[in-house]
Amino acid sequence: MWNLDCKTDNKEGHTMRADEGLGSIHTRRAVLGGAAFAFIQAAIGNEVLASETPEARFKFLHENGNSSCTKAFLDSIPTMPSGARLQGSCCSEMELSRYLKQTKALAAYHDIAEIPPDPYDIDAGLAAKLLTYYDLTLTPGEQKAYDFAMANSDEKGPCCCRCWRWKVFGGLAKLLIREHGFDGKQVTEVWNLSNGCGGVG
Repeated sequence: MWNLDCKTDNKEGHTMRADEGLGSIHTRRAVLGGAAFAFIQAAIGNEVLASETPEARFKFLHENGNSSCTKAFLDSIPTMPSGARLQGSCCSEMELSRYLKQTKALAAYHDIAEIPPDPYDIDAGLAAKLLTYYDLTLTPGEQKAYDFAMANSDEKGPCCCRCWRWKVFGGLAKLLIREHGFDGKQVTEVWNLSNGCGGVG
């Protein structure tokens, strides 16, 4: 059962369901569909994101996110065209100081291509790859590392709700454990730094 009751605080301080949308951004997504909107959004913003300061990147992602907690969005990820990106937060407004701390700390993992350097701007092709690892059966020893992260991460899992991030970053954890020998503490750190729920943490 997927959780579609992930709450979102809008700029006026009201609370809405994540699948009800965030104004025009979600209206456009509803018309275009997740895959098409993610591709168009990426085409609009990729040059901006590549050349701007972290503060400018934050502003763009904060104002132009396409991420949704719905199962439909999750299911659309494998069908997204090359160049599409998953952008913005899932549940709460992005917060600048937290964003800067996260992206700075994630830079330490730049040698591992599967760890997104920006948890609010993820290549859809990478996300689709990580989804395939989610159902990977771990060995008992590997499962202990995964279970440690489940018990000790800030969200008690890959995300605050069982949206696309839950499966993508759950898959990332299994990949890191299997292919890079990560232990539970290392997975916990990656999950905490990669938290894309928004808010102050």
